[in-house]
Amino acid sequence: MQQDTTPTPQPQTGKSVLCIEDEHFIGELYTRALTRAGYEINVVIDGVEGLKEAQTNKYDIILLDMMVPNLTGFEILKRLRDPSITPKLDGKIIITTNLEQGDEAKAEIENQADGYVVKAEITPKQLVKFLDQLDT
Repeated sequence: MQQDTTPTPQPQTGKSVLCIEDEHFIGELYTRALTRAGYEINVVIDGVEGLKEAQTNKYDIILLDMMVPNLTGFEILKRLRDPSITPKLDGKIIITTNLEQGDEAKAEIENQADGYVVKAEITPKQLVKFLDQLDT
């Protein structure tokens, strides 16, 4: 008897995610969970490269870590929200961080982003549910 080697079809959300994250372990966790849930995901570990990739406007969701090398997540966020630097951006920007933010800094970030999650407080499965609920 032959085994069925037909690959199991993966669900497809039709949504793409750019993950700007320099922690390889977290990038892999997010990649596995989001791919399994049907998202296409691209992980970039450098802030400058992440900004360039985000400016292509081909992602539905951008997961943006605040602490990435060469350009901070806060600088990336500011440049993505400045229409003179990034004229068109349709994707939602979700901040991912483990940094304790003061209330004022957190409020400023939340005003520019479409969401904010603390990585230490959210499982990959919860992240998928959070992204599923975004209106993209």
